[in-house]
Amino acid sequence: MEGASQHELVAFTFHLKDTSTLLKWEHSKEFEYNQQMYDIVERTYLGDSVTYLCWWDHAETALNKELAATVFNMLKQNPVKSRAQDKWLTFYKSLFCPTNEYASFKQFDISSDNPFTYLRYGICNAIVPGTMALPLLYYKTYKSMKSGILLFFIWGFTYTLTAQTIIVKDQESQQPVELAVLTSEEPRRSATTNAIGQADISGFAGSDVIVITALGYQSMIISYDQLSRDGFNISLQSSGLNLETVVVTGSRWRQKSGEVPSKIIAISAREIALQNPQTAADLLGISGKVFIQKSQQGGGSPMIRGFATNRLLYSVDGVRMNSAIFRSGNIQNVINLDPFATESTEVLFGPGSVIYGSDAIGGVMSFQTLNPKFSLDEKPLISGKFVTRYSSANSEKTGHFDVNIGWKKWSLLSSISSWNYDHLRQGNYGPEDYIKPYFVLRQNDTDVVITQDDPLLQIPSAYRQMNVMQKIRFSPNEKWDFQYGYHFSNTSPYGRYDRHNRVRNGTARHAEWNYGPQLWQMHNLNITHSGANVAYDQLSLRIAQQTFKESRIDRNLNSVDRNTQTEKVLAYSANLDFTKKTSASNTLFYGFEYVLNDVESSGMLTDISNGVETVGASRYPSAAWTSMAIYINDAYNLTQKLTLQGGMRYNHIFMEADFSNNLPFFPFPFSTASINNGNLTGSIGAVFKPSESWVLSTNLGTAFRSPNVDDLGKVFDSEPGTVTVPNPDLKPEYAYNADLGIAKVFGNRLKIDLTGFYTVLQNALVRRNYTLNGQDSLLYLGEMARVQAIQNAAVANVYGLQAGLEWKIGGGFTFSSDLNIQIGEEELDDGTISTSRHAAPMFGVSRLEFKAGKLSLQLYSMYQAERKFEDLPQEEKSKDEIYAKDANGNNYAPSWYTLNFKAMYQLSDTFSISTGLENLTDQRYRPFSSGISAPGINFMISLKAGF
Repeated sequence: MEGASQHELVAFTFHLKDTSTLLKWEHSKEFEYNQQMYDIVERTYLGDSVTYLCWWDHAETALNKELAATVFNMLKQNPVKSRAQDKWLTFYKSLFCPTNEYASFKQFDISSDNPFTYLRYGICNAIVPGTMALPLLYYKTYKSMKSGILLFFIWGFTYTLTAQTIIVKDQESQQPVELAVLTSEEPRRSATTNAIGQADISGFAGSDVIVITALGYQSMIISYDQLSRDGFNISLQSSGLNLETVVVTGSRWRQKSGEVPSKIIAISAREIALQNPQTAADLLGISGKVFIQKSQQGGGSPMIRGFATNRLLYSVDGVRMNSAIFRSGNIQNVINLDPFATESTEVLFGPGSVIYGSDAIGGVMSFQTLNPKFSLDEKPLISGKFVTRYSSANSEKTGHFDVNIGWKKWSLLSSISSWNYDHLRQGNYGPEDYIKPYFVLRQNDTDVVITQDDPLLQIPSAYRQMNVMQKIRFSPNEKWDFQYGYHFSNTSPYGRYDRHNRVRNGTARHAEWNYGPQLWQMHNLNITHSGANVAYDQLSLRIAQQTFKESRIDRNLNSVDRNTQTEKVLAYSANLDFTKKTSASNTLFYGFEYVLNDVESSGMLTDISNGVETVGASRYPSAAWTSMAIYINDAYNLTQKLTLQGGMRYNHIFMEADFSNNLPFFPFPFSTASINNGNLTGSIGAVFKPSESWVLSTNLGTAFRSPNVDDLGKVFDSEPGTVTVPNPDLKPEYAYNADLGIAKVFGNRLKIDLTGFYTVLQNALVRRNYTLNGQDSLLYLGEMARVQAIQNAAVANVYGLQAGLEWKIGGGFTFSSDLNIQIGEEELDDGTISTSRHAAPMFGVSRLEFKAGKLSLQLYSMYQAERKFEDLPQEEKSKDEIYAKDANGNNYAPSWYTLNFKAMYQLSDTFSISTGLENLTDQRYRPFSSGISAPGINFMISLKAGF
């Protein structure tokens, strides 16, 4: 208060959730506590606590007491109490319930010690649907008057809200906060803000604890009454020091990350907008916690905690994306997802098999695409965005448009994106071994090796892609929600660059080695019902059908025989999930799952000199892969500081494979193969919060991966001079994992996050030398090749540390850093130990960010440690096309770093611009195990129009 000295101020510290129960609020800057009135001078947040520095308003305290006594005596001393109550109610109704259409006013007990307080919170409920009249008892004291006593009732101020809409804004910029999540336990409700920061919270009425969270903002806990007093307008304070947020990855159900014992990260929409990732793989990479390997520009294979490819699970809108042909080699299916149409991205580290089943050994990547939003009033809600972007390193030309049209019960959302990438230019300074200054071109029926004008261009690496998404949502009432989504993604053919780097007899080995168009589409129906009954509080049914289509096209230099192998998978899935709160401290999650994959595979040989086609060997057999499961998970809040969570899953998997299509080409001693196995997995963990600034977590879990069609039935030349053949005798592999995490916030300025992990993989499926009909070699594509097969032949151990630091320096500056150390060891046939192929060297990112109002700036560095020749995985040491040469001429992966700068500015409520310079020092580098170099110096600019 103006003129108040420091010694006149008092300080109170409360848990955020207690501010709505212990304090009686006049408005957002004045409250009553222990029958004393205080005016807030300053607020300071620390974790889930808030400290108020206040001026003690003695005059208003005295007024309050006199007013309370007056009202109390006036009612209590009346000999006909009921008649007095009726008169007061009639008076209330005459002012605030002007017609007989309104319901009777809520009764109050005049024997209360403070009837004035009760009167202030009286509510007149309207019968008119979606409308609520709120009486406001307003009084004012003139503190300058010596008597200090002036009481006056002003009755008659009423405001009406339709569908009780809350508006959430950024405290500094006052821009709307989209995707802020509001949750309440009593009543059990959740809501998410739309593009203009609005959400309907009618269903939250009466809640004492509403949690409001948004990535990049400090969490807020508030009551419905306090929201009402604040006019249902909330401003969130920007902060990166939250110890928890609301996530869905850990359990497929909405939970707080601080109650999930596994490590989970969420990538905010704001960070995506600033970084402007080109693909969904790059989107994962900006987290600094997921390593991305690329064999071609149209790719991106995540590595998490020493695992990759088919030991990681992808989820899109709650639907399993992994198909029966996800392979052990690097995969690029993640690029089918559209980062512009992604609402949120979460990564769970460690086993996720209890909920997601087979393949979720190293982690789960969950992508939630844009959800249709409803209108909260009589007018249709029309919102969306248009984005265009250019990048210099690959002459990128990208466009995106999405639009949401919402009514009260119906909503439509459409999204379309188009990318066009030219050949990727690598950096100017780095290993010469990464330069391939030629490409092969077919001219006059002859393969010609062309010397490039610019040797830094990686030819062929250009490709195009288009994504389309359409969603329809219908909610007839607050209990039912129906949503249908259609996703379509298709790429052009594109070259696998590392295969084009292979040489033979001093020149290019291949004239062609390309992936054909990669197609993915999904139909997804999601039905949600909320209703408190014996079986569940919320039910969710997801039914999905996906189509995967891909092909490989290769031809040796100066050969007329082009080999084309095409694969198509039809994937069907159904999930029935239940959430049931069995008590105030216990929540049960359980469900059922069914998955069916039908695999078709074919081969075609084409003589390009005359166009004659003949049937060739296929990559896979015809096969059906089926999974059925039941699972249960329980979260129990033992105390306010300790949460326990545990779960189990039983999964049964069947597979039938028919090799008839390949018997004319290979001497297999079998024509069919089958798998029939059951797998039980479990997890148990705890989260302990000794104080609001500390979080300790631990988790023990198991996971499994059942052999799929790629493991059991693939025929493929994995590297020069070898061929992988089917092995029908495979068994599941099992993982056992332990996690220990510590997170600590110091003074709302510094946050440190450490997680250690150890995973043991038994019966690991690995590629090893093999014999077929007693022969260790066979003729494949005209050449003798060493026979190999996937086998249960190893035990692997992976352990490491994930470390994060965030420091709010002040003045709008924040420094953050993430470091990942993982060590993977794999047993070889001779008993020796080799580094695991997917355990990346130490890597990380460090950022210095400045944010002021509508401007965001970021200077950051990404880096990776060296992997020496002797530390390379055994199978990687001979891959000349991927690695650089050390001083002894051996392959190795050099260390590297990049310096990068990004900026984003909100030009107006409609337009924003993002720009950046990546790899400022023009380094030529390759992330570990990658077959294509990363971009050299790259200028990018993007313009976004939101409406």
